[in-house]
Order: sequence, then C-alpha cells, then structure tokens
Amino acid sequence: MADNIIIRVQSPDGMKKIISTKRETAAAFLKKVAKEFGFNSNGFSIYLNRNKTGEILSQNKTLSLLKIKHGDMLFLFPSASSSSSSGEVMDTIQEDEIDQYLAKQDGKIYRNKDAQLCRHGALGKCVHCVPLEPFDEDYLNHLDPPVKHMSFHAYLRKLTGGADKGKFAALENISCKIKSGCEGHPPWPEGICTKCQPSAITLNRQKYRHVDNIMFENHTIADRFLDFWRKTGSQRMGYLYGRYTEHKDIPLGIRAEVAAIYEPPQSATQNSLELLEDPKAAAVDEIAAKLGLCKVGWIFTDLLSEDTRIGTVRFSRNKDSFYLSAEECITAGYFQNQHSNPCRLSRDGFFGSKFVTVVATGGPDNQVHFEGYQVSNQCMALVRDECLLPCKDAPELGYAKESSPEQYVPDVFFKDKDKFGNDVTFLARPLPVEYLIIDITTTFPKDPQYTFTSTQRFPIENRDILGETQDFHSLATYLSQCSSTSFLDIVSDFHLLLFLVTNEVMPLRDSIGLLLDAVKTSNEDLAQTWKKSEQWATIEQLCSTVGGQPSSSLGYGAMGGPSVPASSSAMWSCVHCTFMNQPGTEHCEICSLPRS
Repeated sequence: MADNIIIRVQSPDGMKKIISTKRETAAAFLKKVAKEFGFNSNGFSIYLNRNKTGEILSQNKTLSLLKIKHGDMLFLFPSASSSSSSGEVMDTIQEDEIDQYLAKQDGKIYRNKDAQLCRHGALGKCVHCVPLEPFDEDYLNHLDPPVKHMSFHAYLRKLTGGADKGKFAALENISCKIKSGCEGHPPWPEGICTKCQPSAITLNRQKYRHVDNIMFENHTIADRFLDFWRKTGSQRMGYLYGRYTEHKDIPLGIRAEVAAIYEPPQSATQNSLELLEDPKAAAVDEIAAKLGLCKVGWIFTDLLSEDTRIGTVRFSRNKDSFYLSAEECITAGYFQNQHSNPCRLSRDGFFGSKFVTVVATGGPDNQVHFEGYQVSNQCMALVRDECLLPCKDAPELGYAKESSPEQYVPDVFFKDKDKFGNDVTFLARPLPVEYLIIDITTTFPKDPQYTFTSTQRFPIENRDILGETQDFHSLATYLSQCSSTSFLDIVSDFHLLLFLVTNEVMPLRDSIGLLLDAVKTSNEDLAQTWKKSEQWATIEQLCSTVGGQPSSSLGYGAMGGPSVPASSSAMWSCVHCTFMNQPGTEHCEICSLPRS
C-alpha cells in the first residue's frame, strides 16, 4: 500500500485521479486511464506537459523510470477520430423532413413600424419594432388564444442562442435506472452509490411541445371512425396516419395532419378497450410509408349518450374530473417511447416524440369534441423505466412505484400550494397526472383536404362485429357503385389499398408499388397503367365470380343515411337508440322498441 500513488489526469472533459503504483508499467497505466475516461486504447494520447510534449507511450517501462511521481498531473488529449466520433454520430442522425426544414428557417417574429412609439426612419429599427425571437414568452402569451408552450424548434433556438451559439447545448434523456458498470460495491439491492444512483425527479410543466397542432384533413375521417360507437355503443381505438407539416400560427411550429385512421384488432365494451395482437401492423406501416404517410398518433373514444333523441353526449372530462386518466397517460407514454423523435442535439440520437393522442369525448355543449394531448418527456421516462402505475379507484391519479429488491426507483416529487398559499413539495404517491399532460389544439380545416379522393366507402377493417367485412363480395359491391368515376378515384381509398395488400386470397404486397405511387402523386396515367396488369385482371375476375350484390357493409342507418335491411343472421341496429342487437331478436335490448 505504501507504493500506491495518485496521478491526476486532465482532459477536455475535466480532471480525474488515477490510483497506480510506482512499479506499474506505462501500458497498464494507460489501460486504467482508457477505462476511467471511456476511451478505446487508441482513442487518446497522454503527455507530461500541457503543450503536448513528453508523450507517454504504451510500453513496459515503469512509472518510476518515466519520472512520474505521486501527485503529478498528466494531460490527456483525445485523438482526432475519437474527439469527432460523438459529433459524427450526431451528424449522421437522419431527422424528420419537417425538422430539417424548420432548422433552416429564420424563425424570427417580424413586426411593423409602430406609428406612435417608433421615432425613426423607414429603414431604422428600435425596441418597439425589432424582430423578436421565436421563444419570446411575452409574444406567445399575447396571442389569441395565448400559447402556453413554445414550439420545440423555438426551444432549440433558445438553447443554441447566445454568445456560445449552443456550443455546449445538449439534450439529455431522463433515466430512472441505475447506471451500469459501477464496481465499487455489490449490485442492487446489496449496494448503491451516488455515481450509479439515478437522480430524483421533480415534475415540472414542460415549456415546449413537439407538436403544436393536430388537424384532420376532413370531417369524413372522423365521422367514419365514430360510426362504430354510434352503431354499437362500444368504445373504439385507431392509429392516425398522416404527415408532419409547418404550423404557421406559432413560430417554428409543427402540425400533425391526419389523412386516415387504421383500426387494429381490439376488444371493446362501453367502458373498456383492449388492444389485440395485429398481424398486419408491419404491412400497414409499409403501405403508409409508400404513400408518403407515417403513424402520427392514436385516437380513442370516451363517449356516453346523454339524450338519444337529440344526439347529445355526456360531458365527462373536465377540470372537476380529469382530462386524461393515469392509465391513458401510461399508454400514451408507451406509444411515444415507441415512436421517439430523431434529434442531432441528443447523445442518444433521439429526444421526446411527435406521437400525439386524440380523445373523442363530450364537450361543454354536449357534442362530440376532439381533444389532443401529449405526455411530457418526464412521463415518457417514468413509463419507459416502469416507474409509474395507475390508481385503481382514482383515474386522475398515478402512483410512483416504491423501490424493491428487483428494481430501484428514484424519488418522484411534485410541487403544489397548501391552504396558506405556500409552495410545498409532495412525494408522488399518489400523483396528479396534470403534471404529465401537454394539451394540443385539434382542428378541422375550413376547406376540406383529401389525400384519398374516393367518394364511396369501402368497409373499414376489423369491424366484423357490425357485419362489415373486407372480402371480395364487398369489393365487388364497391366497384359496382364506382363504375362512372375514374380508376384513380376508385382506388384512392386507404382501407381498400390495405385490403388489396393484406387479403389472404390474392395479396398484392409485391406488385402494388406502381398503384401506390399513382395515389401518392394523383397520377391517373400511372393508375391506368397498373389497371392493365394481370393482377388487376385477376381481381376483377374474382369479383365477377362472387357477384356485386349490395352487402350489409355499406349500411350506415345509425348515421341517418340509407340502411340496407339486415338478414336474420346478422346484428341489427336499432333505429331509435342505435344500439347493435344480436341476430334473431325483434325488440331492442336497450329501449325495448320494435325492430321495425
């Protein structure tokens, strides 16, 4: 022990002390340094002097022969390849197109000359008319309506602004797990130290949001999704497919535009919803990508009829109850972790998520409203590391898990005011989920937009319980109703394209690329070229074989439109309360009124 010496090694990241001995070789000492600083053996050089003279090479000479004594300071310089490795990794990250576009924009808020306050010429600028930064909180608070959260790219401008131009800006993902590789003590639960212990989390309102607006291209998308609830009374869930575009109402804002809703297999009742395994998930994502779309979020209903005679729904989600339940926040966090946001300023290559949550629920006017949300990055971390649980009897409360021999959970705190108005810190057991939620405005455009231009309705997938099936009989019926329109308009239906690719009789997954390009670019000539292919001729032959008689899949009587009489072997919708009744019954189970 008397031979032990401490050598100080200074690097661009700071100084560390290395314990060694006088008889230790330079090669062994360099291995210790590499392990301590996280370099490979060739990723750095060590010198006796700051001016890079007296390099210590990997050799068998002892430290005493190299005249290195107790308390000496050595200087570590990363090699060129090592020092640029992290930067190269960050530069090779492929960000989303909208992020690349906004990164190149000026983003400043330009103001006109004030007639009363400005006292300068036309070319001059003063404090009353100089352009504002996109993260100016006073400007955002005075918008109509006020904006509580700046856009994510405005937040990045705030980080990378100033004299250093963001030289030291880095976005760190929160981790609730014990850091691995700590050898100074036994592993948890036998030991833990300040080096490997994750920091406690104090929940704060997130100042930015990754998506600033959600817009459905037209009302038809939402109406067809709501049809399931109107006909059955059961809740429904779907994935939103669309694209990210610039939201010009907020500086450097991002909008999620929804072009279609895919409904995966699920089991639902009036009060519950359970997702089932989806064997077609990969094919759906592949088709959407070829159409220039991606999965931008998920939507679910929470609707309960108030008065069936006038079509009102109950206003259940409000400030006195909750906006999102803890279980829904956890589900949203799970989806956001699955669809992380690529980011060059993060060492992990990703930060946050653009994946949104939309709830179809009753509004203050007892009509169906669409409310958009995301959960904060803190919630994503708690969900990813399995630290957050829902409360059974209080949907508005979550619960931070307690540490166990199997898992260490850091303390989670939140701040609130006591009865005297003082700020008090509470342990998040339980936790109001309002601290985890970010609200997003959800809108419909004045002038409807249509990525898919078909005017007819091909049955939506996974609605067999309604008697709406995707098969060649329903395809024949669909084609017979579209005989007078152009072929591009006929096939420009998201659910039809999914059926053509995923049907079990004749899947067209490998031969539908040209048709998807035609729909994506609205090119009628490409569509006509694909129509002449052998695959479409086979599809037409199959349709002619099964015939094109109208099927129950086209009925939508609960919406007030034409309804096809159901057979005695199919479920039927009550014309009075829209409840879906079992086949063979002549009176509604809910309102007891006759079927006719």
